[in-house]
Amino acid sequence: MFNIYFRCDLFLMKDLVLKHALINAVEHDGKGDIQAIVKKVLSEKPELKSKIKMLLAEIKKTTKEVNSWKIEKQNKKMEELGIEIEVKKKEEKLELPELPNAEMGKVVLRLAPFPDAPMHIGQARMIILNYYYAKKYKGKLFLVIDDTIGSGEKIIEPKAYDWIIEDLKWLGIDYDKIFYKSDRIELHYEVAESLIKKDAAYVCFCDVETLRKNREKGIKCSHRNHSIDENLRLWKEMLDEKYPEGKATLRLKTSMSNPNPAFRDRVLCRIVKREHPRVGKKYSVWPMLEFSWAVDDYYLGITHVIRGKDLVMEDLMEDFIWNVLGWKKSIFIHYGLFTIEEIGKISKTRIRKSIVSGEYSGWDDSRTWTLMSLKKRGIQPEAIKNFILRLGLSEADITVPVKILYSENRKLIDPIANRYFAIIDPVEIKIKDPQKVKEVRISLHPDFSEKGDRKITVNTEKIYVSSEDYKKFSGEEIGLAYLFVVKLDKTSRFISEKIPMNIQKIQWVSEPNVKIKILMPDGKIINVLAEPEIKKTKEDQIIQLVRIGFCKVNKVGKETILYFIHK
Repeated sequence: MFNIYFRCDLFLMKDLVLKHALINAVEHDGKGDIQAIVKKVLSEKPELKSKIKMLLAEIKKTTKEVNSWKIEKQNKKMEELGIEIEVKKKEEKLELPELPNAEMGKVVLRLAPFPDAPMHIGQARMIILNYYYAKKYKGKLFLVIDDTIGSGEKIIEPKAYDWIIEDLKWLGIDYDKIFYKSDRIELHYEVAESLIKKDAAYVCFCDVETLRKNREKGIKCSHRNHSIDENLRLWKEMLDEKYPEGKATLRLKTSMSNPNPAFRDRVLCRIVKREHPRVGKKYSVWPMLEFSWAVDDYYLGITHVIRGKDLVMEDLMEDFIWNVLGWKKSIFIHYGLFTIEEIGKISKTRIRKSIVSGEYSGWDDSRTWTLMSLKKRGIQPEAIKNFILRLGLSEADITVPVKILYSENRKLIDPIANRYFAIIDPVEIKIKDPQKVKEVRISLHPDFSEKGDRKITVNTEKIYVSSEDYKKFSGEEIGLAYLFVVKLDKTSRFISEKIPMNIQKIQWVSEPNVKIKILMPDGKIINVLAEPEIKKTKEDQIIQLVRIGFCKVNKVGKETILYFIHK
């Protein structure tokens, strides 16, 4: 009869030594240093000082073997064992370039979400860049809910007002003040009238098709010749609801020979009769997006406008209006579009259709890539911030692999995630071993002994391994992690209690066990067999299923459900 608890401690020590021998070797061109490894091991497991002779012998032996390997083999072994290395030559500080003409304490920036849905990972770039620069310059950051309905194709979702605030709170974004565009319509009317009085705007009755053709051909609209007084009268009639929706618009007088046809006499305001979620039917004339920003950026004192380069039309409109009115201008800074390689462009329209059809469970479905879905999955807000800052501030369009976001997240959750065994697609095996029932204690986290251990009952008559491991290693000697070595088969032969350092180790589950469900990012559900200790986890806890990946606990009880985060 062997002392299984002592043996587990010994295996843990061997694993710890191997980990630090590999890390130290890879960090130093393939040659690890014994003294450095001793310090690393003891800093992680101070209690091993009581076994210092045994520890030193193990470190010398392991270091000698690891140093004899080529660097490619060392890296491959680290990959097999799931060891990730961060070379800490210097603590990395993510910095962005200086803003032009920015004065400390005088920078004013704004966030400008439209309340049609929760915010998604793409919008995080606008949020985090503005937040970063507001903090950098000790300036102000305003949240301006862009809830105008001048653009007919954009429909407000009433719940989105709260979703936006909740998303920002979760991201840790604090702002100085919140504004709603729907509260500022009277101000937009005043500025519109000022433009009319300067003969820079006119009321137009052209239909959409005529407007489009005139723009393409550079033909001036006949209504453009109205006098200022006539335009003021017609403008008042628009405000007094004398015209039906689509009948009249207020247009800006730009050059009809402008090289960009879309910029020729653009619409400033249009008639919209539908009810608004906040102000009801108080207004029937609504400003278009770019006109509202020309007004609000000036009156809110926005010094720098940081936004995607796809919004160049807004730049042109704002600049033109500011010139007409003689207003001080904001400075425009642009960033390019970014997409995540594995998901492509995020379409709120497509997502909404998938929700309505029942394909998606809601806006927090993992396939939406909204911030609320990332929160639900276990992606940390700090990981999103670091991910965005790594993209930098560049006008180049970029496509990035999702593993960059996952790498940032892994740094944050790896230290807090307790480890558990679970098996996908289990295959039952029996071990020819005289000790049919025993217990094994395994650390909840290999790097933090203070977290304690978990106790697993082992019934050697019934042990489960994954079908993938069974197919791959059948007939070979394999280490059942923290247990022993067997020759893998349906009836596996016990080989030895000691698991050699170089042998492949796999996770396993015995009886009793727990059936759990894992909801994957692509919406699929995987049924898994897990060790019973997983029942002690709590909702929202982040754990790691060994060799499977990190998960967030959604529900524990009669049914245990996890959300898969990433490997």
